[in-house]
Amino acid sequence: MLDEEMLKQLEAADIERAKAYANDLERGLKIVRTYPQGVTIFGSARLPQDNKYCKKARELGQMLAQNGHAVITGGGPGIMEAANQGAFEYGGRSIGLNITLNHEQFPNPYLTDMLEFKYFFARKVMLAMSAKVYVMFPGGLGTMDELSEIIILMQEGKMPKMPVFLYGKSFWRPLDKFYQSKMIPLGLLSKKDLKIYKLTDDLNEIVKAANKIGHPPVKTNYYDGFSDASGMRKPGEAESMRTK
Repeated sequence: MLDEEMLKQLEAADIERAKAYANDLERGLKIVRTYPQGVTIFGSARLPQDNKYCKKARELGQMLAQNGHAVITGGGPGIMEAANQGAFEYGGRSIGLNITLNHEQFPNPYLTDMLEFKYFFARKVMLAMSAKVYVMFPGGLGTMDELSEIIILMQEGKMPKMPVFLYGKSFWRPLDKFYQSKMIPLGLLSKKDLKIYKLTDDLNEIVKAANKIGHPPVKTNYYDGFSDASGMRKPGEAESMRTK
């Protein structure tokens, strides 16, 4: 059994850890409130800028900026850099929510706003809270983690159901087929869960979804007043925030 002194040390360590977690979240919440919710773009940090998906991410970033939407990414290279560059070059709001890693991750040079996180979970919370639309470009385990978290939170009514696009049908279709052929027959997913996201090759479709939701005022957030028990907003809040 642990003696009393060891328990005190463990408790102190837990308190310090909790403070560090809270600091990451507090800094993130402050910056999220300084710009209207935009479009969060996820994707690989490893793809070169001449890759076809990076070229499309850059084009999407520009299109979103042209329509007045902030572009939010993880702030690193690859898909993130491409999307930020498109928004930055047009003069739009280009936000990077970066993370300290031993490799790969460094802030790209196309950011108007940047915040660096220590913890993945705090960064993922802010990438979700920053957005009214989510776009998943091809990526690795990090992108898969982010996709799964967004889907499960919407599935369980823990966040508003906002548009989720998986860009690149040829890349994402095998995953979609896996859900349908392996997980649904075992009862691990329901068919309605697959309606949370949409596969697309059309950048205009993404921009139209963002335009349909509109431009929320700075310092407001679609999470405000959200009831996680029902997955619905409080009475009187616009259902038009959501898209089919």
